[in-house]
Amino acid sequence: MKITAFFVSLVAMALASVVTANAQRQLVLNTKPGAPVQSTMYGIFFEDINFGADGGLYAELVANRSFEAPLHITPTGERLSGGLQGWNVFGNVQLKNDNPAFPRNPHYVTLADDGHREKFTGLENRGYFGMGFKKDMTYKFSVYGMSEGANGGRIRVELVGSDNEVMAKKSLNIGGAKWTKYETEITAPRTDAKGFMRIYLESREGVRLDHVSLMPADAWQGCLRADLVKDLKDLHPGVFRFPGGCIVEGTDLASRYQWKNSVGPVENRPLNENRWNYTFPHRLFPNYYQTYGMGFYELFCLSEYIGAEPLPILNVGLACQYQNDDKDAARVHVAVSDLQPYIDDCLDLIEFCNGSTDTKWGKLRADMGHPAPFNLKFIGVGNEQWGPLYPERLEHFVKAIRARYPQMKIVGSSGPEPDDKGGKQFTYGWNEMTRLKADLVDEHYYRNQEWFKDNITRYDNYDRKGPKVFAGEYACHISQPALPVPEGKNVFDAALYEAALMTGIERNADVVHMATYAPLFAHEEGWQWRPDLIWMDNLRTVRTPNYYVQQLYAMNPGTNVLSLTEQVKNGKKTVAQAVTGQDNLCASAVFDKASGKYIVKLVNLGNAPQQVQLTFKGLKALPAAGNVQLTTLHSDDPMACNTISRPTVIVPVERAASDLTVDKNVATFTVPARTFAVFKF
Repeated sequence: MKITAFFVSLVAMALASVVTANAQRQLVLNTKPGAPVQSTMYGIFFEDINFGADGGLYAELVANRSFEAPLHITPTGERLSGGLQGWNVFGNVQLKNDNPAFPRNPHYVTLADDGHREKFTGLENRGYFGMGFKKDMTYKFSVYGMSEGANGGRIRVELVGSDNEVMAKKSLNIGGAKWTKYETEITAPRTDAKGFMRIYLESREGVRLDHVSLMPADAWQGCLRADLVKDLKDLHPGVFRFPGGCIVEGTDLASRYQWKNSVGPVENRPLNENRWNYTFPHRLFPNYYQTYGMGFYELFCLSEYIGAEPLPILNVGLACQYQNDDKDAARVHVAVSDLQPYIDDCLDLIEFCNGSTDTKWGKLRADMGHPAPFNLKFIGVGNEQWGPLYPERLEHFVKAIRARYPQMKIVGSSGPEPDDKGGKQFTYGWNEMTRLKADLVDEHYYRNQEWFKDNITRYDNYDRKGPKVFAGEYACHISQPALPVPEGKNVFDAALYEAALMTGIERNADVVHMATYAPLFAHEEGWQWRPDLIWMDNLRTVRTPNYYVQQLYAMNPGTNVLSLTEQVKNGKKTVAQAVTGQDNLCASAVFDKASGKYIVKLVNLGNAPQQVQLTFKGLKALPAAGNVQLTTLHSDDPMACNTISRPTVIVPVERAASDLTVDKNVATFTVPARTFAVFKF
């Protein structure tokens, strides 16, 4: 009996599978253009986590180049800095801070003769997880130096391989009694992902050295890693949110990100603690600092280059609420009566971006190389704050910004939770943002695949007259113990469920104006948070399946939403309903005025193919089937991922819609199992 019952069950399951595969879904696309899709709809969010800046997007290979690490900033703002973290020294090397080259980075080293012909003086720097050298790539070495005597000194710079063999070397004369910048170029004869740099004193006369730099010659604008910049540009983002994230708040306010420290001459930008350096005991990186070498100016230039609207986020006068008890507000946060310097930071930033060159901050922008304004349109105040402490401070920022810059769109926060489970923070936050008339409200959700599927309809019933939505941080975090997720990787199933949720975002483009996956970058050896959109090592990058989902949406945003519904039987009646995951199918559609194309996005979450009959209401006939463009992202394995060694396991495929047929205004086709498909008619 048990065997028979089991057999019958298997047959029933098989028949159900056949029915599901063969049941035709009746979809209707209304070709009348609806709500506009904002140009900012799909974008990217950058936070300096996982060595995303120094050791990542910022192309500098030298760690602690100005000899200011280790650094500790006390809660009162006192800076305890200066050291040789990241450097191996030999011979007669001393750390000093008298007569500094740069007041905000006062420490430098002296290299002096060791007093014996067989003893040598010098430094070694291994960068971030080693220095990645590429065959035939030229590296630009620079240093600020001065001689300790009248005759001048001499140093030798070497690129050394992981096998401790010298790959290439150059010598530099260091002369004079004033700090001077010295430069040379060195070409690597072979590739090595784990090399390092060595500096020898070659002369009897000693030298002083500061701000030691080694940059690849192909760095974008001389400072950003070229392959990562290309990854960002190829995403075609509409908005770029930066610099965080929790680093906007800091573990304490003294270590918060301060944009004014990140502009001006790179050599004089003070080192800052990174919120993520030693706050995760299980992923400890005490050498993780912010040099500000890639500061706000560079980030605004990058936004301009990749075609994205910049969205800077500034501190609202609150330290990280996760790391500080609000009961200690008087000690850890800024009192409402003392907010003016923080408000000034916001107003001054707008002037830096948009002010004329005869203003204080507009002139600095011009002096840095960008006389034309950046045309900033959005500004965020506060990252992921909650409770009464946030709106009572934000209100003062809103009044000041509205008074001076009435056209500026202000982004507020609804807190760290995407709903009210476990409390009322989310509703409270939204109510307060509505009261303060914020233009957009930032929502964050890091949840599992079930939550993503359940929330495809999330925005269907949002208030159309209130603030607009910015989905500022989101990612699907797979919870499936039976199928272990490869450590630190982005699996296909997560990307597929993100694509499903995004059909709901697109369908509600009248209320959702921005969406950015988070976090953006992670170093293979330096991650603290996962999953992440782009992974890297010292030489290569990996575009994840999640990256390709974001790219497909951003490259096919359309200009107007179209109504896409499914015709289903409800008793004797046929009713129309949005396609939001019923029987594992999700769908949305847009029209693109520039190309005249109808773009249909379908996500099949199931293990069986879905046959679709799509009627174009308002058209008499469609072009021939051969004119339809189809791009799919698919994997039979839900836990498959792209890796450094296998970066193209899952990539979008442009293909002919082989089974697609067209009859007048009706297209019939199949969406394969476990597939995100983008059709262009």
